[in-house]
Amino acid sequence: MSERVALFLDYQNVHLVGHGLYESFGTPPFNCVPDPRRVASIVEQRRSRTSQVTDIRVYRGRPDPNHQPTPASANDAQAAQWSRDPRVEVIRRQLNYRGWPKDPPREKGIDVAIAVDLMHLAFRREYDALVLFSGDTDLLPAIEVIKELRLCHMEVACWSGHRPLRLPNSRLPYCHFLNRADWNAVVEDWSDFRS
Repeated sequence: MSERVALFLDYQNVHLVGHGLYESFGTPPFNCVPDPRRVASIVEQRRSRTSQVTDIRVYRGRPDPNHQPTPASANDAQAAQWSRDPRVEVIRRQLNYRGWPKDPPREKGIDVAIAVDLMHLAFRREYDALVLFSGDTDLLPAIEVIKELRLCHMEVACWSGHRPLRLPNSRLPYCHFLNRADWNAVVEDWSDFRS
């Protein structure tokens, strides 16, 4: 019997860390946009137990079309394309433009949204495992509570060459390391969208 798995993608972290590790300097980020469904397939295949990723939750900021019309349109098109798969839910929060255009826009509330949803789904016990793909240490408290209360089996994922999320003084939770070949297998070129 397959285990039911929910995958949580801290999308900005997944995209920019992979881009920084595996792309040539100067490659625009829109040339290599990870497809969450392909990431889920790799995690599903790598688990030691027969598994099915039945829920793919993508957390990311959304550009304001008044400030960044092209990135906002691309973001909307990506969300629409990925959401055609009934397993995918894209959770977006408007980027914060304080200091714009001198300062780049920033994501606000994404980490909190991920942590709340991790806890919520862990308490509901609908999945055999939760897998978080992120390197953001702000998410460690949620992992600690899930492990401490034994709410659900918890795993993490990260790109090889990046430090995985780990509980203090341990090698837990188990980490799925995805490599350069995996990166090449999951990214799509969205540069045509800009023309």
